[in-house]
Amino acid sequence: SSKGTMMDNRFATALVIACVLSLISTIYMAASLGTDFWYEYHTLSPAENISEAGRGIWEEFISGEADEKTYTDALFRCNGTVGLWRRCITVPKNPHWYSPPETDMTTNCISFSLSDQFMEKYIEPGNHNSGTDLNRTYLWRLQFLLPFVSLGLMCFGALIGLCACACRSLYPAIATGVLHFLAGLCTLGLVGCYVAGIELLHKKLPLPDDVRGEFGWSFCLACVSAPLQFMAAALFIWAARTNRKEFTLLKAYRVA
Repeated sequence: SSKGTMMDNRFATALVIACVLSLISTIYMAASLGTDFWYEYHTLSPAENISEAGRGIWEEFISGEADEKTYTDALFRCNGTVGLWRRCITVPKNPHWYSPPETDMTTNCISFSLSDQFMEKYIEPGNHNSGTDLNRTYLWRLQFLLPFVSLGLMCFGALIGLCACACRSLYPAIATGVLHFLAGLCTLGLVGCYVAGIELLHKKLPLPDDVRGEFGWSFCLACVSAPLQFMAAALFIWAARTNRKEFTLLKAYRVA
């Protein structure tokens, strides 16, 4: 009996840890999906960059009809940040009266519409006649779809986990573990697609000398989310399989 209690405690601890890891990774994934700091551009001389030409660029950027080259140029010039859903630039609050020492800046964001997410990318960004760049087009579409698949799998896994609790059985935890493993693969795929997409874009549109680009904290949250999903998956599967094996051995022992 004491041995049975020890076994139960071990599995209960593993499941509690797995649930906590699962919850943290879901929060991280949702936060990274909803924030705009996947990639950040830092302009070393922003004051000089917002000239008449720069003003024209950011007005086009805000119009929402900017093509890929136009809005990428604006991101370069105006300390831009990019999320999976939105792009943002930092501009003076009153651009018409702007003089370089002024520091009253505001951040303007434009959301990517659903058609933007599925729009074709061109071999030469902004040039419709250069043909479709299939690699970048499908990387962009995948980076939009994969986080939703990942979150969906984790929610479905949580539902199966709740059913397992209601049935007082550990066996369905294997399914929860498998779903978490698949969610981890999706998150890993998302991170890979995003990195590849950014690298390919910067090959087509190289960063100007006075602009520095880096992955932001939203991207880091997605990177952390993947190993947490794998760890939760491993614990769910281990607890369910080991418990089943020990239960079968116990039954065989009793029969004997």
